Amino acid sequence: MTGVLEHLWNARFVAAAALVLMLVLGVGRAHALQDRAVEATAVRLLDDGKSTTFELTISKGLTAQVYTLANPYRVVLDLPQMDFRLDAAAGKTGRGVVSAFRYGLFAQNKARVVLDTTGPVGIVSAGMTRVPGSKAMRLAVVLVPMDAAAFGAGTGALLAAAEPADLGSDLAPPESADRKHKDHAKPVIVIDPGHGGIDPGALGANNVAEKSVVLAVALQLKAALLKTRRYDVKMTRTDDVFVSLERRLKFSGENDADLFISLHADSIEEKSIADSIRGATVYTLSDRASDEQARIMADKENASDLIAGVGSAKNDGGEEVKNILIDLLKRETSNFSADFSHVLAKRLGQAITMSRIPRKSAAFKVLKQPHAPSVLVELGYMSNSTQEQEMMTSDWQSKVAEAIASAVQSYFSKRTAAQP
Repeated sequence: MTGVLEHLWNARFVAAAALVLMLVLGVGRAHALQDRAVEATAVRLLDDGKSTTFELTISKGLTAQVYTLANPYRVVLDLPQMDFRLDAAAGKTGRGVVSAFRYGLFAQNKARVVLDTTGPVGIVSAGMTRVPGSKAMRLAVVLVPMDAAAFGAGTGALLAAAEPADLGSDLAPPESADRKHKDHAKPVIVIDPGHGGIDPGALGANNVAEKSVVLAVALQLKAALLKTRRYDVKMTRTDDVFVSLERRLKFSGENDADLFISLHADSIEEKSIADSIRGATVYTLSDRASDEQARIMADKENASDLIAGVGSAKNDGGEEVKNILIDLLKRETSNFSADFSHVLAKRLGQAITMSRIPRKSAAFKVLKQPHAPSVLVELGYMSNSTQEQEMMTSDWQSKVAEAIASAVQSYFSKRTAAQP
């Protein structure tokens, strides 16, 4: 098929009918999903005061799904796997009805672009045209503001509802999850590098992504632990791919983890104080945050799935149910988590700069694990330009990994000595 295929839809009709727009150009769907050579080379937002156009230049035609979601308002483009060769700052600022956007690998053979919108929007048109004088294609989605009642839950609401509860389970775990009982010879350590793929996490002063720093530390930590030959080490992700919070929890449970360590890095929005705030913090689970900053941090990390275009903010359930669940989990693992966080904060403090209050607690979703003690480590502040540069170095990453590995050794040594 060599001609240009372009689908024009009335925005109000699309929203009311809850349809998902399919775009196909130049290749069949099955072939497109297997083709890993597609590249995204340029992106831009255009606005004429009446409509906003998102344009993505790609190396060849493909199959795409385009739909809208509510709570918060977003436009999602699901694409075959591709390499995003775009400016690191792309998407940080918006134009017209698009406030920001992000992109990345969402699952195996699946990329995603998520546009944050200032309110409910309709898809006026979506299509692909060939770039003059080139084999490249330009995918363009035109958006206009629309009435919230007509928008409803968005055109992708039914699609989102049909996805499994542990979204991300279509992604084969990087490492097999074959342990069902704690009868294994070696303690199982699950390392959870935060964010990934379409969810970059915090962006540093020089646009370094949190997801890259924590993955680098996680890989060094795995190597340090394996070097001791005392642990069976698993990772929730081993490359730049999105893994949902639910899937991270399930992966830990499937592997019957003895200890769960989630790695993250923070960022401060206020530029006036960004360079004055730095240091690592170790968090444990609590129904009530230890302070306001801890609560804000938990809310930020718990929004990971929404950032990746998954689900709705209304899917979290009532606060009462959530607090009851956390209370039950705390009875099982809180003491062990607290013991490990104490040792970990001490060992990290001997290697890197810690925050003013190095140990805190809050209601992090990823720490809701009845089967394993768990901690979430914010390794530092990406918004601090000096610390951002430091965190990118192999030497700093190695020091962090060795400190965490030392804490793991100390923790399990004490537990073993305490057993009759």
